Amino acid sequence: MDALYPWMHLVGRTLFAIIFAGSGISHFTQRAGMAQYAAARGLPAAGVMVPLSGAWILVDALFVILGWHRFIGAGMLALFLFPTAFLMHGFWRETDPQARMMEQTHFFKDLAMARATLVTAYYAGAPWPTAVQP
Repeated sequence: MDALYPWMHLVGRTLFAIIFAGSGISHFTQRAGMAQYAAARGLPAAGVMVPLSGAWILVDALFVILGWHRFIGAGMLALFLFPTAFLMHGFWRETDPQARMMEQTHFFKDLAMARATLVTAYYAGAPWPTAVQP
């Protein structure tokens, strides 16, 4: 069983970070739609912020997957997720019940993932098997 641990760790952190990598790529491939959504949420300079935030989360996801500068990668993902939850998914501003439910789901998803990134950052000080060392 001990022989599986390094590979389980690699697969687990990859599965965790791949949602951020995919989202980061979407910030570029779906830039116009995401910028429009961000602008509708009141985000200033949405056309600039969307690709910048995409690069931010894509790089940090790679840090976590590779295990290279993992504390920084996980911490920066948390710094992305907390404001995103409140700025982009403020369900309390919605009047339509269906839109409110959707935004509430995204809000709590962002907070749950932020908590997971903080746990990942906490364990970054311990040795990670199959990690690229800085």
